[in-house]
Amino acid sequence: MRIGEMVRRTGVSERLLRYYEEQGLLAPTRLPSGYRAYSDADVDTVRRIRTLLAAGLSTTTIAQVLPCVRDDGPNLAPVCSDLVAELRRERERITHAIKDLQRSQGMLDAVIAAGPADAAPASQQPMSQG
Repeated sequence: MRIGEMVRRTGVSERLLRYYEEQGLLAPTRLPSGYRAYSDADVDTVRRIRTLLAAGLSTTTIAQVLPCVRDDGPNLAPVCSDLVAELRRERERITHAIKDLQRSQGMLDAVIAAGPADAAPASQQPMSQG
């Protein structure tokens, strides 16, 4: 199938499909005319990529993980023995990032709470002409 059909079937833009190819995540065949030709397996690969991106993995990590996962119904299942350890490290990294964001959110909450109760949002404040 050509790229337009791939876009329709996956909901992923042409630009993103090309990006996935540049990152080594997707490898469509090339027709003699130079056009990309995608297979049904590529549709499944894009679904896996989107799932792993939604899980918070970078495309660099996905390039390492992608060959080691298979579809298991609606979920992905690891097939390489060392993948679970790698995914646990990624999960730990995400957990730390969440904790850092929660600390930042708490600090902002404290600053907001210390302000006057009737303060207008910054978007409604007059611009200073200093």
